[in-house]
Amino acid sequence: ARIGFLTASTGVYERLTPREILAFFGRLHRMDEERLATRTDELLDLFELRAHADRLCGTLSTGTRQKVNVARSVVHDPPVLIFDEPTAGLDCVVARTVTDFLRLARERGRAILLSGHRMEEVERLCDDAAILFDGKIRTEGSLDELRATWAEPTLEGIFFAAIAREKAGATHGP
Repeated sequence: ARIGFLTASTGVYERLTPREILAFFGRLHRMDEERLATRTDELLDLFELRAHADRLCGTLSTGTRQKVNVARSVVHDPPVLIFDEPTAGLDCVVARTVTDFLRLARERGRAILLSGHRMEEVERLCDDAAILFDGKIRTEGSLDELRATWAEPTLEGIFFAAIAREKAGATHGP
């Protein structure tokens, strides 16, 4: 109950509404009914789901479904979030809603483990990063440490430098 988990392939229950999904998962986490009702209202507003709250999820757009998934994963207000590709396949408006939520969670002291392929998004959201290639960590550290170590200004540049180094036969740093 201390972790909120979201994968890129998480689906929604198409025959339930967003409100019902939040209630179901809140009860799984043994939330008090009054707190669950308050938290549901907070999340419906935060993710701009109020207009869709009582529509079957099977009728919702991909982006709206993903917002429901994010809300579901945090309904119990966990201190740790593990999100795999939370903005994959989303339009820029919905992606911004999700990244704004992650920034807010970070500001509220939540620990966030985020995997992603959009390097600029990772840079905006993370303090530390690990570059994985072929299933192995190739370099890791704070963004400032990585920039200094690899002499690259962006995480994307660091990623490609790490891959080039790997292909040349060296590992874990220049």
